[in-house]
Amino acid sequence: MEKYQKFESVSFVESHHVPRRLARIMLISLVLLSIILFLPWTQTVRSTGSVTAFNPSNRPQTVHAIIGGRIEKWFVQEGDFVKKGDTLAFLTEVKPEYMDPKLISRTESQIRSKEGSANSYMEKIRALDQQIDALNDNRLIKLKQSENKIRQGRLKIKTDSMDFRANSKQLDIAIKQYERTEALVKEKLKSTTDLENKRLKVQEMEAKVVSLENRLLTSRNELLNAIAELNAIDSDYRDKIAKSEADKASTLSELYDTEATVTKMQNEVSNYTIRSGYYYVTAPQDGFISQALRSGVGETIKEGTPLLSIVPTLSDYAVELFVTPMDLPLLHAGEKVRMQFDGWPAIVFSGWPNVSHGTYGGIIMAIDNHVNDQGKYRILVKPDTADYTWPKGLRMGVAVNGFALLNDVPIWYELWRKINGFPPDYYTRDNLKKTAKKK
Repeated sequence: MEKYQKFESVSFVESHHVPRRLARIMLISLVLLSIILFLPWTQTVRSTGSVTAFNPSNRPQTVHAIIGGRIEKWFVQEGDFVKKGDTLAFLTEVKPEYMDPKLISRTESQIRSKEGSANSYMEKIRALDQQIDALNDNRLIKLKQSENKIRQGRLKIKTDSMDFRANSKQLDIAIKQYERTEALVKEKLKSTTDLENKRLKVQEMEAKVVSLENRLLTSRNELLNAIAELNAIDSDYRDKIAKSEADKASTLSELYDTEATVTKMQNEVSNYTIRSGYYYVTAPQDGFISQALRSGVGETIKEGTPLLSIVPTLSDYAVELFVTPMDLPLLHAGEKVRMQFDGWPAIVFSGWPNVSHGTYGGIIMAIDNHVNDQGKYRILVKPDTADYTWPKGLRMGVAVNGFALLNDVPIWYELWRKINGFPPDYYTRDNLKKTAKKK
């Protein structure tokens, strides 16, 4: 080895200080690595998504044609900013039943005519009501008169009957007087003249009794006639009143048909008026015209045909992120999320969110209960007011990378979990505290 002593490099190799330095460096590296392994590490769930609006009315929407027609004129072009109520396009009619330019005025004229007919029916009904009232009044009067006549007839029969019975008694008395006088004449106690007077009186009483009996029968016939007349009057007036009520019912039916027609035509006028307002397609809210889905003038479209899409101006930022079913149990409403927006530079340390730069904070507001077509669950995130304000230049649909913050664990534990392929800790800090108390 002495022949190599002249080389300077050999002297360095043979130096006994080199192994000590190397051991010291390795020891220091091991100590630093051990310290680093025990540093806190924030577990995260990575996800991707895009910028949207928390309120569904502020998301991109398509403007449809309410009615079918022909595109007559466009008032906007792609990229224009419009306010709510601004006219976007003008349509004209293609259906024959709506082409009459005076359709509304003509229908209103028909309505006025029908309303006049309804008023006439009302007047007729009032007249029939008055006629029915008059017939009822006359019926009551006639019935009262007939009842009075019947009562008079019964009283007359009673009077005639009493006269008849009284004269019948007098006839019996006259006959008996005649018989006594006849007996006295035979005994020569009375003259023949007295007998003749008694006979004459008997004949007069017989005539009078016959006359009274005839008058009694006449009174009874008059009573029967009065009763028949009462029934005839009642039947006659009932027929007249029934006919008037039938006319009234028929008139009411015609009135109701006319009113139904008027109501239907008024509905048609309202529909025509509302339809005419749909000729002008207006903007539902403030926003930018992003794409015209129908081109050219003169194109015929159907009801519900999409015409163009509007992107509203963002007023309530939100982010929709999509996570896998395995990570869904780790997320809860109210937890914080860090996000990186495309177009805004960022330095991300997922395990040390406080060291990251260019990321923005958010809070989970809602989690869907069903998966989308890609088999992922959607979560909605709103801005965290306690963190940096989100960029003002955000546009709808900007891509987002999200980091849901979970438990704080040592780095060695996170490395051990990843090497074994275990998911992040399922339990939250509150659950860990409860578990420790139970133990």
